[in-house]
Parts: sequence; structure tokens; C-alpha cells
Amino acid sequence: MAECLFCKIASGVIPGDLVYQDDEIVAFRDINPQAPVHILIIPREHIPAVDCLEDRQAELIGRLFCKARDIARQEGIEAGGYRLVVNNGAGAGQTVLHVHVHLLGGRSFHWPPG
Repeated sequence: MAECLFCKIASGVIPGDLVYQDDEIVAFRDINPQAPVHILIIPREHIPAVDCLEDRQAELIGRLFCKARDIARQEGIEAGGYRLVVNNGAGAGQTVLHVHVHLLGGRSFHWPPG
């Protein structure tokens, strides 16, 4: 989608601090980090929100979570624990309409969140 910020980062139109990319997934550091490690993992395919997912995309979404695990290991935060967050809609805090997983780590988190 031409106007989507995350699509522009994934395509290289807007630079991002990329930590991973392949044909289906891109991961980059958040420009407003909420933890010492705050990485966004997105599909290259533009999917506006979780509510827009189709069954055919189940494997892709599973790969996002596996890639989050791999990046947590790469960043050295797996032993101390990390949080994965997916927001759906403005009321939940989704500010960019492109499905994404927040990988947060490097500090303690409290429950319940937000």
C-alpha cells in the first residue's frame, strides 16, 4: 500500500534500522522504543489489522512469531524474558495500520500491561 509507513520501510523508500529481512518478513528497531530492545516485526504483505487476516495467512503470522523468537535470541534477551505485543485497532493502541509484532525486552515488565 503506497501510503503505509511500514510498507515504505519494508520497501526501502523510508530508511529503517533493519535487524532482519527476507522475502516475507522485515524487522526493524522502533523509533520510539518503550524498552531497551524494541523491534517491530512485520509481514511485507500489507495486512491492515488482525481483524483483516485471512486463513491463508496463518503460516505467515506463525513465521512472524518464530522470527520474533529468533531475534530475541540474536539480541540476547531470551534468558531474561521478553514480551510480544500485537495491537488491533486504535482502542488497543494500534497507530500504524499494518499488522506488526512488538518485541520488547531488556527490562522487567509488569502485569497487567497498560
